[in-house]
Formats: sequence, structure tokens, C-alpha cells
Amino acid sequence: MSNGLARASVRFRPASFVGSFVALLLGAAVITACAALLQTGILARIIPERYAHAPVVVAAEPYTSITVDRGQEQETISSPLPERARVDGELAARIAARPGVASVVWDQSFPVRADARAGADAQVRADARVRPDAQVRPDASTRSTGGDTSAPAPSSLSANSASAAGPPVAGRTPAAGEVLLSQQVAREARLKIGDRISLATPAGGTDVYRVSGLAAPSALGTGVWFDAVEAGRLSGHPGKADALLVTPRKGVGADTLAAQVKQAVGDKAQVLTGDDRGMAELPALAAGKTYLIGLGGSFGGIAAMTAIFVVMGTIALAVTQRAREFALLRAIGATPKQIRRTIATEAMMLAPAAGLLGAIPGYALANWWFGELLTRGAVPPQLTLTTGPLPIAAAVLLSTLAALGAGRAAARRPANLRPGQALGEASLTPPGPGKVRIGFGVAFCAGGVSLAAVASQLSGDAAATTALGVVMCFLTGVALLGPLIARAATRVLGLPLRAAGAPGSLAADNSAANARRLASAITPLVMVIAFCGTLVFMQTSIREASARNVETAVTADHVLTPADPTGPGLPAETAARAAALPGVRSATGILRTGVVHESMENLVTATTLGISGNPAHLPEVLDLDVRTGSLAALGTARDTVALDASLADNLDVTLGDRVPLRLGDGTHVHPKLIATYSRGLGVGQVLMPRAALVAHVTAPYDSQVLVAAKPGTQNAALTDQLKALTPAATVTDAAGYGVQADLAQELGAWANTVMAAVLGGFAAISAANTLVMTVLDRRREVGLLRLSGTTRRQVKGMMRWEALLVAATGLVLGAAIAWTTLLPIARGITGAAPYIPPAIAVPLGAGAVLLTLMATGLPTRALLRVRPLEAGAGKE
Repeated sequence: MSNGLARASVRFRPASFVGSFVALLLGAAVITACAALLQTGILARIIPERYAHAPVVVAAEPYTSITVDRGQEQETISSPLPERARVDGELAARIAARPGVASVVWDQSFPVRADARAGADAQVRADARVRPDAQVRPDASTRSTGGDTSAPAPSSLSANSASAAGPPVAGRTPAAGEVLLSQQVAREARLKIGDRISLATPAGGTDVYRVSGLAAPSALGTGVWFDAVEAGRLSGHPGKADALLVTPRKGVGADTLAAQVKQAVGDKAQVLTGDDRGMAELPALAAGKTYLIGLGGSFGGIAAMTAIFVVMGTIALAVTQRAREFALLRAIGATPKQIRRTIATEAMMLAPAAGLLGAIPGYALANWWFGELLTRGAVPPQLTLTTGPLPIAAAVLLSTLAALGAGRAAARRPANLRPGQALGEASLTPPGPGKVRIGFGVAFCAGGVSLAAVASQLSGDAAATTALGVVMCFLTGVALLGPLIARAATRVLGLPLRAAGAPGSLAADNSAANARRLASAITPLVMVIAFCGTLVFMQTSIREASARNVETAVTADHVLTPADPTGPGLPAETAARAAALPGVRSATGILRTGVVHESMENLVTATTLGISGNPAHLPEVLDLDVRTGSLAALGTARDTVALDASLADNLDVTLGDRVPLRLGDGTHVHPKLIATYSRGLGVGQVLMPRAALVAHVTAPYDSQVLVAAKPGTQNAALTDQLKALTPAATVTDAAGYGVQADLAQELGAWANTVMAAVLGGFAAISAANTLVMTVLDRRREVGLLRLSGTTRRQVKGMMRWEALLVAATGLVLGAAIAWTTLLPIARGITGAAPYIPPAIAVPLGAGAVLLTLMATGLPTRALLRVRPLEAGAGKE
């Protein structure tokens, strides 16, 4: 019986299920998109090309991790390293001593630049491979580009070892002071054998090299090879290898070889085989995987909760609107179990279909999303989006569970109606929320207040992690207390509505009598404002504070930045060469990297600046508003550090303490805290001597050089001198630093904007869907009003005033939730109140009002097309 009733209801009254179907479809689309990103992050693999001929690769772990206690169990928390970790070259001898090993080849890579004296501005990556002999000496190479004074080299290349290049097609392999170029590079740069090129390297010097020969074009884009010993010297990481490539003796299988290598390596490095070798070949894969897993997992979880939240509300509204139908079934003898089964069957008929159809826009959203991540460099270009049935299955399962849960909860009242009084009770306005519901609603609101209070005592990232928790607590509380909130809103806004004439008075009376219906329209609108307000204005607050800090802190007269923002940076000697100019008072090089620290049982990366030169001159170019200590002490020892004051509070350290940090390549250090300052956000949260960082970064090139001019120096003349210093740099004023700092935050700002757009857009469509459902359910009411003499204009006015009441209540509640969430978090991160640009806030509020007016006005027009007698009779 139940199945037949469900099929008949869906078949003959499809309009009653349209709203629920739309909510389920949209929820499935968002869940599918997030699940696709999560699946891509988990399953991401890159087929090795560079290491394809080595069955076993030894590389450093690209993650750093901590172990935290979770009650009786322990959990490992990992975070990708900001820089490439390297393996100790001494492992090569231990590996080579294993009986199944035929050879161990070192692999190194580092970027080089064509020096100004060559008239070119090119960047390349240098690689070194080492084949062990009796002393395990390197057989290395480096990729680089160059050109003569008349022919600039290509802007970007990659490289490999001389041994990996194969026999030269012309000339000979490079000796000391020579380089081997690929034919493609030589052709584009118009170089020939015997020409010379001047290259700046990570080691900090610039040398002139003779082109010894030409190699065949490399499928991997390799451009230049160095002599082995020279490559080891130039890399800046002597004795370290990016990876060790192990080949077996004849008859030794890959599994046997891997087992022997693991015995030799122990826990000092990871031993990779198969497609896992791609992780060593492309270290950026680790960060890309983590980003996708974090985005798909955390955002997907929030999106799933939001979808379930909206779906349950929509289905509950649809069931409530059919109260008379279920009352009639009870009156003719249907049992409570049959009522519940009918509603469950309807959900089972709607949810899978909605989930499957929702996968189409869901995969479209995932493809767009993934493409944007590729464009913005958040994931490496070698990755592709992984689709398949799992995201669809997750969307269908969650949609079905949400529909079943909502249906069972909404079926409780109609199933429990007494058969003899069912029709009479169904015609009455449902009572207010019960004591249990009110208790949970108050508890969730109190939880939101408590979380906001906790956030006010935190700083930095620790405060930001509480944001969405605060929002979800308040939203759940608003949903549970919706009827009470709606009733309070009608009492507050009822008086001005009654002053608006007959339509306003009708709107006030209807709203007061149907608080539950009003609440169902208010809740999704509150979600729109709360989500969008929190996510968007958190980012505007951070960006405003960062811009303010940069504008105040950077006092340099000139800033040198890389001409190619995708390149490795400025050569290490640029700052010293600038300081030697006659009109320069001081020049400070900035090596930008990151350090990892523990925060609230998690690992967080902090922006770090490596300072070159005399730190006593740093205030001449950077005014960081030092709170305690002195930055001059930063140069007294390599194991010193200065921290942003909020980060120092977060780490609970004071002057003289040892600060537990992990450098970019994962090396554990405990530098001494010698100063704290307040303008770290947007500038740099950690300051360390450049010498302490140079061996722990992928490529030790400066991201900026800050120049202070001597008094009386002509600005234009000094600018010309700095431009002539190196064509690898662009000379700007202090704004040049701000542009680079802003680019560092662009990805985070974009991610928050997309999250706000997706969640806010989903909630907005759901709000419109709910409003349309509530208006169309008032067919009988509108018909009776028309029969009693109410004009079309008065009905439209009544609906318009009700829409404005819903919009005003939703805006006030949503804004209150957003402000309560933002205030402590913004103060913790920026030290100031939230920054809410009117250019964003006004359109957001206007959009909410327009949404309610359109979602109410259009179905009202449809109802008014029906003749009053037909409308008053309803559909019975």
C-alpha cells in the first residue's frame, strides 16, 4: 500500500515534490564536485618520466609530521614542506654496497640565470646525477640557458646530467668551465660551439662558461648540462641530492632491490617504486595533493552539512504542506507505520534520481574548479581531475540519507494524528517547537557564543579555524528556534507594517499567524548572509590589514623585484652590488620561504624572510614596529629569530626562549627569540638570517632587494643605476613589495570567494526554492482573500511586505551571526575590527532583498491568474 501511495503521489502531484527535488539536486551537485576534488587528491599519481629507467628511487619525505594523542589512540598529522627536502649523499655509498645494486645515480636540480653581461635574462633548473665509483663521486649536470649579446636565451628551461644526456650530437661532453646545451636551446639563443655564456647560480657567484657541445632535444625539456663536480658546487647544496636513482644487477627484481635499499636507508629517506616515483620527480605533487584533500574534505564536509541542512528543511516543509493529505489517510485507516513508509518511499524515489542528475552540474563545477586551481598554481599541471562513480555514489547516498532523515522527522506529527480527529488537527496551525527542540536550539546558540569567546582569546590561524564552527552552531540554533525567532520578528516589525495600510496589516497578521511558515523562508536566507559575510569579509579584513601593514612597514626608496614573476628570483649578490652604488645608503636582500610550526595540535606554515646584510640597517627599509628586543641582534648568530607578536603569543614564547620551528626542508631548529614586532601580516611573520636558511630552500634566490638612498640622491639617477645593475630585476617603489605580498594571498582570497559563492549560491537558490514553495502553498488563502474582496494589488502588496519582512529578518540575523563570528577572529588575526567594504556589503544586502521579492512576486502573479472561485476551492 505504502509504495503504491508514494508512486501515486509523485505521479499525480509532481508539483508537491518539485521543491524537494530541486534541493536534492543542488545538494548532490555540490557534494559531487567536492568529492571529485577529494578523490583526485587521494588518488593523485604522476607517471615517472625522468626517473622511469630507475626501478627504485630514494628521496626525502616531502611531508613533516607530528603525533598527537586522541584519547587512547595516537594520530599523525602531516603537512607538506614549503621547500624541497633532500637526501644525504652519504647514503649512496651504503646503497651501492648492497649485493643487488648495479649503480646509484645522484639527481640534483637548481635554477640558474644568464647574467647581464651575456645580455640575456634566462632562468633554468640545474640537475646533477651521480654514478658511484669506488669513492661514489658525482657525475652531475645542470640545466641552464644563455645567449650572446645579440641573442637573448629562452626564458625558462630544465636540465639533466651530462651522463643522462647521451652522446653529444656535436662537440663533446663538458669539462670544468664548460656547459653542454641542447640543440633547441642553442638554436633559440643563436649559440654555437665555442661561444661563451655568463651564468648566475644559487651558490651566489657568476661565472663564464664555454659551450662544449650540443645534445639532442630532451623530452623532459632539459636545456643545459654541467660537469659533475661543477654542478655539485653550483647547486648550493653540496653533499645533498634531490634523489638517488638505483638500478639493479642483472637478474635482480625490483622488489628484491627495494628491500635491499630499505635495509641500507632505514628511516632516513623513503624508498619509492612504481608510480610512487613520480612523487620524488615532482615534489609539488605533495602540496597539490594536500590542497585538494583539504579543499575537497573540509569544504566538502561543510557543503555536505549545508546540503543536508537545506534538504531536510525543504522536505520537512513539503511534508508539512501535505498535512491534510496525510490526515485524510489516517482518517480512512492508514497506520502510522504506513504513513512513515509512504514518506520514506517518496524520498527513495526522489533522492537517487536527484543525485544522479546532480552529478552532471557537479562534474561541470569540479572541472571548472580544478581548471582554476591549475591556472593559479595550486596544483601541478601534470595532474588531471579524477572522476568515476565514487563521487556520484557519495552524492546519491548522502542525498538519500538526508531525504530519509528529513522525511522521518517530518512524518512524526502526521503519523501520530488520531484517526478520528486527523482532519480537524491538520487544519489547525501546528504548535510551536517542543521543549526538546528549544533546548537544543538554545544549546547550539550558546555553543556559538562560547566558540566566539574562545576565538577572541586566540590569535592568527588558531582563531581562524573556529570561524565555520561558530557559523554552523548559530545556523543550527536559528533553524531549531526558527518559529520563535519569526514570531519575535513579526512582533518587532508588525507595528511599522500595520502603518503601511491594508497590505501591510494583512502581511503582519499572516506572518504572526504562520510563524512556522515564515521561519522556513528565513532560515536559508540567514545561511546566505552568514556564509557569504563570514567568508568574504574575513578575507577582506585580512587583505586590508596586510595592505595597511605593507604600506606602513616598507620604507625603502626603491624595491627590486624579479622581472619574471615565475622565475627563481634575484641572484644572491644583487643586494651587495646594489649596496656598492654611490647613491645607496643600504640594500637588504629578502629571501622568502616558509617555516612550519605547531599550533593547536596542527602544523601551520608561516611566511619567513631571510635577511641579508647588516640587520642593524633593516629599519631603514622595513619599519616593523618592534615591540620587544632589537632586530640588530638578528645578525649576531645564525640561530636567532624575530617573530610577529601574534605568532609569538600563539607559540607561547618570550624574549630569550628557544622557538621550535621546522625549516622549509623539514630540518628541526630551535633559534633564540631576539625580537617581536607587530607588522608581520602581509610582510613576514618570521625573520631569520639569510645564512640560516640558504641551505634549506629549493633555490636560494632573493624575492626582493630593498634599497635605501642616501640623503640628497637624485631619485631618477639612482633608478637608472639600479636598472643597469641587472636586467633580471624590475625597479619600483615600496608598492612593488605590496604587489608581491598581495599575490601571496591571492590564492587564499580566491578560495574563500569560491567557497562563499558555492555555499552562498546554493543557499540562495534554496531560499528562493523555499519561498516559491511557501507562496504556491497559499493557493486557498489567496483565493479566500480574493473572494472576500481583496484586490490583486492588495494581495501583491501583502506578499511584497511579507517578503520584505523575511528579507529584513534574514539580513539582521545573518549579519549578526557574521559579525559575531568575524569580530574575535579579525581581532585575533589582524588586531583590528573586521573590514567590511560597502562595495561588497551593499550589493550582498540588496541581492538578498531582490531574491525574496522575486521569489515571492513571481509565484504570486501565477496564483492571481487563477479565478477566485477555483483558487478558494483548492485542489481537493
